[in-house]
Amino acid sequence: MKIWIDADACPRVVKEILFRASSRLQVPLCLVANKSLSRHDGPLVETIVVADGFDVADDYIAEQAAPTDLVVTADVPLAARIVAKGGIALDPRGEQYSEESIGDRLALRDLMSELRDTGMIRGGGPPPFSMSDRNRFASALDSLLHKLLRGERP
Repeated sequence: MKIWIDADACPRVVKEILFRASSRLQVPLCLVANKSLSRHDGPLVETIVVADGFDVADDYIAEQAAPTDLVVTADVPLAARIVAKGGIALDPRGEQYSEESIGDRLALRDLMSELRDTGMIRGGGPPPFSMSDRNRFASALDSLLHKLLRGERP
């Protein structure tokens, strides 16, 4: 089992929670980004910097992640790819992507993108990361990792 982090847009506090969980439970962790990241020491932490380009980091994670791995991403299309191949994906706010929810999340993402492109709405993106988001993520991560380590499917 391995934890994969779509690291380009992952909040720092989420990365810190993941580093502590990786160390505590002795689970390898891999950060994937298309830009250089600050160095994270530890025998279980690996950093992969891929070429710059649209979806290059997502493609790498989707190709490398096994169904027994956990992928942490806010990127809904990447999560859809992981779920489609039987994998487990968690967003940085603690919501697990599932076969049941991924279609709705993709549709909402596409609708919001279209509304922004046509000028019907301005701005976009998620609200600021809050303490409740942090706590929800930590709780969901802990639950998922313990299930996976016991060989259970969440």
